Amino acid sequence: MQMKNKLIISRRAAIITGLSAAMGTILTNSCTKPLPPTYGNILRMGDVFTYEAQRALLDVKALAKEYNFSDISSFPATGSINPSDASLPGFNVDYELLHRNQFVNWKLPIEGCVARPGKYSMDDIKKFKSRTQITRHTCEEGWSAIAEWTGTPLGLLLHHAGIQAKARFVNFISYDNYNISIDMFDAFHPQTILAYGMNGRNLPIQHGAPIRARIETQIGGQSVKYIKKIVVTDHFVDTGDNGWAWYMGI
Repeated sequence: MQMKNKLIISRRAAIITGLSAAMGTILTNSCTKPLPPTYGNILRMGDVFTYEAQRALLDVKALAKEYNFSDISSFPATGSINPSDASLPGFNVDYELLHRNQFVNWKLPIEGCVARPGKYSMDDIKKFKSRTQITRHTCEEGWSAIAEWTGTPLGLLLHHAGIQAKARFVNFISYDNYNISIDMFDAFHPQTILAYGMNGRNLPIQHGAPIRARIETQIGGQSVKYIKKIVVTDHFVDTGDNGWAWYMGI
């Protein structure tokens, strides 16, 4: 019994030591660089802890699990607000015109902390090396689905645009007014892609055509649809409270 108690104490000591080291890293990082979410709300401070803890404890290069073609499931378009539908509150006249012309005039601006800001057509984007991945979409509302996504790694476009050393966040501006931002770890993760294909076909409207983000290291709500523009910044841009946390790492 005495030996068992010593083992339990040793394990507790190891756990406490590990947690103390992790918290030390979190506090050190907090003091040496500005944190992402603003401090106007105590719930937003929870974002900071989650973000810093996950970055300190987990391997930022780890890949999300990829599946086989036979694992592909039905995939509801839950939460989609078609920006081309004038009867919906998210209607966007610019998107409606692009949709009407089958997106032939669509271009993706990349601006901000880049040396070569510019606009990329779909043909431009498809000239970069593509990546196809079959991954699980885990929704913050409790459901999940598996699909095959094809697109261009975001990091390739950022490199082409000349990402600057001071850049810290990549902000996605969407046509349906759902805007998110990610840090550079997620931006350059190999599974973070700008997807233009789903299950072997062009990305459908209900899933964010003509192009959407797939950020496989975070909960599905971060994989923003209907991308209108990408802005790279050296500071956190607070786009307001959309009802979800800023960082939702898996």
